[in-house]
Amino acid sequence: MIRLLTGVAALALPTMAMAQEEEDYGQDLPCVSASYPLDVIIVNGSGMLYHSDSDIVQGSTILSDIDSGVGARVENRLRDEAGIAQFRRSDGRSAHPTSQGVTLRGLGGNASSRALLTLDGVPQADPFGGWVAWSAYDAINLGGIIVTRGGGSGVDGAGALAGTIGLYSTMTEGAEASFAYGSRNSWDALATAGERLGSGQVAIDGRYSRGDGFIPVVEGQRGSVDRAASYEQGGLGLRLRFDAGDNSRIEASLRGFSDKRDRGVDFTDSQTDGVDASLRFVHTGATQWLALAYVQVRDFKSSFASVAANRNSVAPALYQEVPATGLGARFEIRPEIDGDTPLRLGADWRRTTGQTEEDYFFAGLVPGRHRIAGGSSDTVGAFAEWASGDRYDGFLWTLSGRVDRWWLGEGFRNERNIGGSTITDLRFNARQGWEGSGRAGIRWTSDSLSLRAAAYRGWRLPTLNELYRPFRVGAETTLANEMLKPERLWGGEVGVDWNNGDTKLSATIFANHLTNAIANVTLAPNLNQRQNLGAIDSKGIEFSAEQPIGPLTLRATYAFTDARVDASGAALALDGRRPAQISKHGGSVSLRSNASGPLGGFATLRYVGKQNEDDLGMQQLGDALTLDAGLSWQLAEAISIEARGENLFDELVPAAISSSGIVERATPRTLWIGARLSF
Repeated sequence: MIRLLTGVAALALPTMAMAQEEEDYGQDLPCVSASYPLDVIIVNGSGMLYHSDSDIVQGSTILSDIDSGVGARVENRLRDEAGIAQFRRSDGRSAHPTSQGVTLRGLGGNASSRALLTLDGVPQADPFGGWVAWSAYDAINLGGIIVTRGGGSGVDGAGALAGTIGLYSTMTEGAEASFAYGSRNSWDALATAGERLGSGQVAIDGRYSRGDGFIPVVEGQRGSVDRAASYEQGGLGLRLRFDAGDNSRIEASLRGFSDKRDRGVDFTDSQTDGVDASLRFVHTGATQWLALAYVQVRDFKSSFASVAANRNSVAPALYQEVPATGLGARFEIRPEIDGDTPLRLGADWRRTTGQTEEDYFFAGLVPGRHRIAGGSSDTVGAFAEWASGDRYDGFLWTLSGRVDRWWLGEGFRNERNIGGSTITDLRFNARQGWEGSGRAGIRWTSDSLSLRAAAYRGWRLPTLNELYRPFRVGAETTLANEMLKPERLWGGEVGVDWNNGDTKLSATIFANHLTNAIANVTLAPNLNQRQNLGAIDSKGIEFSAEQPIGPLTLRATYAFTDARVDASGAALALDGRRPAQISKHGGSVSLRSNASGPLGGFATLRYVGKQNEDDLGMQQLGDALTLDAGLSWQLAEAISIEARGENLFDELVPAAISSSGIVERATPRTLWIGARLSF
């Protein structure tokens, strides 16, 4: 601990210029500028960026310092905020793509996201599986991230069980490019350019990264089949924005990405290809309104292997291809009432379709069986939200409600011998239902002190992957469950905030009750099934503090989460146990520069506590304390050089444990050096 803390201090002392004070957010984060009403729609780049009055009755964070240097990744920046968790501790270079769901407040234990992730207001989870392709956002010029903890935010759409993570792009004039080289022959190149075209603006963003990777299996357990897990990722996006007269604007976005990864043995490569497009019309007059339509197209391919116990031989076990599509539309209006817009009314629709096509039961290199399974889902919802009062002085209260009608189309699963007979040919009845969600909250502010409280209800529809696709990892088989019910959450929190312009303190106590929680339940050795648990009860406390210290800003976050399973029936063995993949303790301490000057940098000490690998707690992932840091030096007005390190003390960060005890690690020490050009 002494060595790590000394390292933080030593690396952070020269930092001078990489972060901005909140008062300087200005163009990138107008939501925190006093010159903007906080409940108006602000168009910035290709999206809205505002901090709704309704959201501040819950624990929430605005992140503007999301650029942690050359080669940095969005998902790793989010790990600095305590309480935000991804299903695996590995990032998007080495984790399997299907294990990268995101959640908050100890409601994990499932690779599907329980937090709603949006980009400029568009839902981002994979249409088939609910996981997140994090590499898709590394090629986007992000201006800020707003994290709202706790469910019930119905204005963002269905699925915000644990909270909402909103990514917001920004458009700037000029161009910027960076290039970096890192450990294990890693390369990273990023470029963004923007230009005004008459009354509009155009921006192009792109990124390419690759690396030979590291060996995922820990030393001492490796065999002759283990090798480095390489990756290659890239993305390109085009965004347009132009005025349409009378305080109106049209925005269009088109982006594509490709993500290739390897898992460190033969027959374990994966590839995700995606194309997203959206069209938005925004009117910012007295009565504000917006109309949005979007489409997501995904094609995911993955291979799985069977590795011998001595890890000296490997054979193919399954090849999978998953085409999926997401469609959606949204309309929102904010009528002017007595010169203000306290009311938000709207409706949205989202449709997902997808199927998995799999070859398995290999004899040597030849598959013997083929499986196809999938279906569709639709959700149509309407919402209303009212906020009244003054967020700066006195009472502010808010009330919102949402009602959704959902449909699960007829699902199917067909398994057959290749070139021969049918094994199973199943059709699952269509289902439908109604769900409600909402939030009530109050906040009292006097000078620098604010007290707040909120209660909420949210829900999540099972993904097509959870409903219809069985899968196998090593010797373990997990069965699908077409009868899964929607997850439902009741929760509440109370909190206190202190903000005098310099010192910022925040503490929140929360309690959540998640019924019908979907989890992989052990039925027998090496046999699991997705089931609805009775409930997961999660309660805890979140804390954050921020203090400028001369040219530096010190920020600390901590989350304590006590989560327990309330189980019955076939899952009775889980009753009272801690859910899988949930840490009791987590936090970070960071120093970032906040002043202009030729030198800049940051240092972040991050801790993740112990967590169970499986539902029965038979395998445990140890805790880990890691240090990331970076330095920059501006040689000229348009040129700077940077150095950055991840996991500088090469801490072992266990990411997974197989049923046979094989431990997989997350990113070891990785060093980067590069240059940044701006015009």
